[in-house]
Amino acid sequence: MADDRTVYMTEEGLEELKDELHRLKTKERSRIADEIAEARAKGDLSENAEYDAAKEEQGKLEARISKLEDTIARARVVDEKNVDSSKAYILSDVTVENLTTGAEQTYTLTSEQEADVSENKISVDSPIGKGLLGKEEGDVVEIDVPAGTVELKIIDISR
Repeated sequence: MADDRTVYMTEEGLEELKDELHRLKTKERSRIADEIAEARAKGDLSENAEYDAAKEEQGKLEARISKLEDTIARARVVDEKNVDSSKAYILSDVTVENLTTGAEQTYTLTSEQEADVSENKISVDSPIGKGLLGKEEGDVVEIDVPAGTVELKIIDISR
């Protein structure tokens, strides 16, 4: 069953998904079709591991293509000029202080598709993202994370 929620993304993030979809539909589909044809030419398919592996890879590729098509269909580009910069919303850079450790961290709130923890881009659907959404500078939030509950104070919100 397809998800019917709107996916808010940046223009750049949407273009990356469209580029990946194009690559998968053209180059990857063709590559896998060639692998299947090559494996099929080797004879008995009932004992052909190469054929089974290629068919499995084809199934995964088609699932990814379907997911990308669904996400792109539901995507809405967020115009940063229309976002209230006094509160934490998608595309906000939010600097928080962990009140237990005193450590400061800056996160960029993004869509699930654009999230990348190595770049401190967190999804608005993640526990921390959900906890920060709609909050203002100075707010203290308690967020349940896998390691327990963390108390974060919002130090700064910017774009």
